[in-house]
Amino acid sequence: MLRDEPGSRARAIVSAARGRRAYRMAASSAVGVLALAFLGSVMGPQWDPQPVTDPIEVETTSTTIGEAVQPGTYEVTQSVVTVRLDGVSVQARISEPVGAEGPLPAVVFVHGAGTGKYDEAFLAQAASLASHGIVAMVPDKRLDTYTTRHRDYAAMAADYARSVDLLREWPSVDPDRVGVYAESEGGWIAPVMAAQDPDLAFVVLVSSPVVPPRQQAAFAVDSYLRNTQVPHGVFRAIPRAVGMSLPGGGFEYADFDVTPYQRRMTAPVLVVYGTGDASMPIVQGAEKIVADAALAGNGDVTVRYYAGADHGIRVDGAVSEAFLRDLDGWVLGLPGTADASPRVAGDQPVQEYLAAPVPEPRWLRSGDVVLGSVFTGAGLIALGPVLVLGSRAAAAVAGAVRRRRGGGTVPDPAGRPAPPRYGSGVPWRIGALGLGALATVGVLVWYLVAIARLALDYERNALVVQGGWLLVRLLGIGAVVAGVALATRMHELQLVGRRGAPGAVRTIALWSGVVGAAVLLVVLAYWGAFQLGI
Repeated sequence: MLRDEPGSRARAIVSAARGRRAYRMAASSAVGVLALAFLGSVMGPQWDPQPVTDPIEVETTSTTIGEAVQPGTYEVTQSVVTVRLDGVSVQARISEPVGAEGPLPAVVFVHGAGTGKYDEAFLAQAASLASHGIVAMVPDKRLDTYTTRHRDYAAMAADYARSVDLLREWPSVDPDRVGVYAESEGGWIAPVMAAQDPDLAFVVLVSSPVVPPRQQAAFAVDSYLRNTQVPHGVFRAIPRAVGMSLPGGGFEYADFDVTPYQRRMTAPVLVVYGTGDASMPIVQGAEKIVADAALAGNGDVTVRYYAGADHGIRVDGAVSEAFLRDLDGWVLGLPGTADASPRVAGDQPVQEYLAAPVPEPRWLRSGDVVLGSVFTGAGLIALGPVLVLGSRAAAAVAGAVRRRRGGGTVPDPAGRPAPPRYGSGVPWRIGALGLGALATVGVLVWYLVAIARLALDYERNALVVQGGWLLVRLLGIGAVVAGVALATRMHELQLVGRRGAPGAVRTIALWSGVVGAAVLLVVLAYWGAFQLGI
């Protein structure tokens, strides 16, 4: 028993030392995560949308238009024409009723976002209008000046105005009864047309964003993410992503404000939303159009909400029949339907939060800087192994040359220092730090893409939403722990008079990996990977 006391005491000392070491590791890791969480909080804006406090009230659930004219039913004939624009031409299809007594009212369709071809877009709307006595013209969208990075809504309005001019000269059309139908992104174009052409007979705004594109994008992302039930910390990414300038420049149209043009609209306006559309501020939008038109002395704004209809006013994949009926009746009944009651009718819309200006990031406002930071960090991490492997390869080549010169014999290594090596335990800790930071960035990118897909499809997946975010945070914490472990090991080696990274090459490789990982951890903190509700 007495002989066992020194061994027991030694084991107790070792155990206590290990315990203290583990405690210091845990405490240092916690401090590191807290520091990154605080840094991420102060680096950029928070997301705190304001709730809607003044909801619009519908007068009746029936969407039927007062004073609407009972339309006739006609066969439809179609013609494809060429619309000459500034330097280019586009094709357009004109659908008109056969045998309807003219001259007839007419509609030019203005496309939403993306490409728009006359043989693919507004098929149900154009067919319904034409079969009930209204000439419908769907032009192709001009694409040579329309890209993801560049869109000029004023110039696009001028292009669509050429279609209006052509339709006014069409034989069966009454030139004083030509109006426009605009959907989604077209809601930023049609008011420009109406402001610049007071002779437009009417404007139909379907699923109109109303607010600037940047605000609408933030609103839509917020709405989709709430439906997807993502963790609260993910919302921090909204102003940091939507508020920054995107890599490569462009996107000036993101801050286009249609308000000045809406305040010059004097033609009757039909505002249409589906209550199943989560991407648009359906309450705020209608209220703003009414208020803006009133400033132009225009009280002829009719608002309709269709139950369960989506962004294209579709229910179960088909354009709402009630909407088509109301559209035809409203156009045919003008000017009597312009101020007919009820003014606001249909399904009761719900909008929880306002679409409002997006807070701008303070530090990482430039997308080029964000992207450059990620590539710089990854490059620095990759540089370390390249340097070490390169130095080993150079040493191997030098050794081979010496052997060749010595006739195949290996010179006596006495007197020559051994090749420098990392201290024990240092290499794998450097690798864990670098790979941990890279893996966290990779999983974060995957997570954001997966969330975007769920949001756009308006779906939920708890495993992806909750589990993916937990994985991002665990990997990030793991990278911090690896960094603490590396610092601890380097300190231990220094205490016994050894260098953790001897030689210039390994010193540079070490700090390259550490700095690269630190850059990535700061970027991750900015996007909320370490946020703790602060």
